[in-house]
Amino acid sequence: NGLNALHLASKDGHINVVSELLKRGAKVDSATKKGNTALHIASLAGQEEVVKHLVEHGACVNVQSQNGFTPLYMAAQENHDAVVRFLLANGANQSLATEDGFTPLAVAMQQGHDKVVTVLLENDTRGKVRLPALHIAAKKDDTKAAALLLQNEHNPDVTSKSGFTPLHIASHYGNEAIANLLLSKGADVNYAAKHNITPLHVAAKWGKANMVSVLLSRGANIEAKTRDGLTPLHCAARSGHEQVVDMLLERGAPISAKTKNGLAALHMSSQGDHVDAARILLYHRAPVDDVTVDYLTALHVAAHCGHVGVARLLLDRKADPNARALNGFTPLHIACKKNRIKVVELLLKHGASIEATTESGLTPLHVASFMGCMNIVIYLVQNEAGPDVKTVRGETPLHLAARANQTDIIRILLRNGAQVDARAREQQTPLHIASRLGNVDIVMLLLQHGASVDSTTKDLYTALHIAAKEGQDEVASVLLENGASLEATTKKGFTPLHLAAKYGHMNVAKLLLRRDAPVDAQGKNGVTPLHVASHYDHQNVALLLLEKGASPHATAKNGHTPLHIAARKNQMDIATTLLEYGAKANAESKAGFTPLHLSAQEGHCDMSNLLIEHQADVNHKAKNGLTPLHLCSQEDRVEVGGILLKNESDVDSTTKAGYTPLHVACHFGQMGMVRLLLANGASVKPTTAVNYTPLHQAAQQGHSVIVNELLSAGADPNATTNQGQTAMSIAQKLGYISVMETLKGVTDAPISPTSADEKYKVVSPETMQETFMSDSEDEGGKWNLNYTSPVFSKS
Repeated sequence: NGLNALHLASKDGHINVVSELLKRGAKVDSATKKGNTALHIASLAGQEEVVKHLVEHGACVNVQSQNGFTPLYMAAQENHDAVVRFLLANGANQSLATEDGFTPLAVAMQQGHDKVVTVLLENDTRGKVRLPALHIAAKKDDTKAAALLLQNEHNPDVTSKSGFTPLHIASHYGNEAIANLLLSKGADVNYAAKHNITPLHVAAKWGKANMVSVLLSRGANIEAKTRDGLTPLHCAARSGHEQVVDMLLERGAPISAKTKNGLAALHMSSQGDHVDAARILLYHRAPVDDVTVDYLTALHVAAHCGHVGVARLLLDRKADPNARALNGFTPLHIACKKNRIKVVELLLKHGASIEATTESGLTPLHVASFMGCMNIVIYLVQNEAGPDVKTVRGETPLHLAARANQTDIIRILLRNGAQVDARAREQQTPLHIASRLGNVDIVMLLLQHGASVDSTTKDLYTALHIAAKEGQDEVASVLLENGASLEATTKKGFTPLHLAAKYGHMNVAKLLLRRDAPVDAQGKNGVTPLHVASHYDHQNVALLLLEKGASPHATAKNGHTPLHIAARKNQMDIATTLLEYGAKANAESKAGFTPLHLSAQEGHCDMSNLLIEHQADVNHKAKNGLTPLHLCSQEDRVEVGGILLKNESDVDSTTKAGYTPLHVACHFGQMGMVRLLLANGASVKPTTAVNYTPLHQAAQQGHSVIVNELLSAGADPNATTNQGQTAMSIAQKLGYISVMETLKGVTDAPISPTSADEKYKVVSPETMQETFMSDSEDEGGKWNLNYTSPVFSKS
């Protein structure tokens, strides 16, 4: 019969002998006369270790003997579930049948081997998802296998990984026989799987009318809702299964049930363009204008999806063509937004209003223009849509087309009489919008149609101002070729060159200067483009302006030169450039302050050094007598103070009212500067015009630590002011207890009881009263062209 040593060792599970035979060259796939290999024999005998060893040595797992038996068939026949599992994992094909047409599954079922049936079913991987055995049986409508499994597995509602029961699977495939078996074994007809989906939802969704009938007859809940509120009727309507829709309605399904978003079954059928399903719903009296939470009707939905068939049916059944959704959108607006020309034509034939406006005042023409739907724009204009209707913000379709860069639409609107200089709320014209966006084609098109090149917004911006602000040099060039004014000024008195300087747009600045823009034009506060470039630290623009003849000596209303601004803002590169071009380091503002005063007050060491190198006078007095050192003392700028003193700043210089830097430091409580000044020989005894010493000043402000420091440096605690007051009497009047404690031991004057009606007048040193150019002199920050309505999300 052809049995060899390997066959016999395999049959009896002698693993060591099998191993030795293979090592010595026994052929792993040699067959008996009936065509059985060692793997057939080991599988039949359930010798799991031998099976593994043979497969590892290359035994063919799908070899068939004379009658078509595979090793898998033999293991299945004898109920060796572990061997079956191993062979399947190693590529055994369970669809190979014997000559009589029996598969491994068939023989296992015939023999009642439920364990093997389970393994085989669970390994039937033709589907994308691995399912439990009972689910596979349900999918295949295999009642025999299912019955066998249910005998041993008592739960008919076992769930798959995704939470569905075998009854859900049977419902999906319309397998009635298995459904009846499962139900007879106690399966829950209303089992809610993931997201609350019942078998009836599944059967309705897949249009399995036979299953719907079975489930309803077994008590399925016709009103069951999924997590999102879908009933079986919603599912059938959305998929367009009119037979199921009809069946459900005949059995009393709630026709007006709504999902969480308020969608009725009619909305669902409209969404899928299911005309017959919609017709059945309407026949069963579904309200044609029923609305969602956002007030959308089924006609809105059909318009959105471009479903002409359903739209026609709804309109024939008297749906309102002018129904307004929550934001005021009609079906016509929606059809225009989604570019559904056929629906647009249909709606207009059925009386949709071409002039209907949304909450924000948009007409269908506004929407189509913004979205660039050319055929619709042409159709609307041919049907007398007004091209100049304004939204709540005063914008015409032309404004919106400009905002969305729709060149072709603009051409159509202009040819059909749209007003080229229409003004929106802030007096903006389409030309202003196109200039901001840098769309040269649209700018040229508008100008060809007679747009006014120097038309101004509310803040007196021309298109050229906007192009300069946004750095749109190509647009600026086109505007200039069309005669745009270089000298036009905004409300703040800014020319286009001021704006190019402010925003650092080099190319625009070059272009404007090539066209002879006034290089020293003065804005409202007298600031020139060079002041602006200095303020915003655009060195390249500042250099360009100087090269083109801008005056480094130009003064604003407050007398500040560009160097004052650079010094205050610590713009080193610009200051260096200005000085190279001859800016005066000792230029005075109206109040007599130099750039060094400003740099000292702000504590800019490098800037102060740079100015001093260029002969800035460290002892320059402003009109009120303040020197840079006074300002350092006020702000406690110790490092800059050191630089000034090293450069021979007068440590005891006095203001008009007689204050020295030490008075100032004591008044403002700046201990760092007090120590620096004392270390550099500042006198502790100078008096102001009203005979205040630094000690009086420190006592008046309650700075006890400084009082101590001054006493240590030899300040006279008994010195009196013009009013006869000592430091102690001032501290006492103002209730500074810590100062009084410090002075008590060194003052002759007894502490006198003070009368409450004696008012003490605080005396203070002079300060800098300058108005600076601020970022709030911002030009045109107020009007916002970046408006996009929520309507225009491109979804």
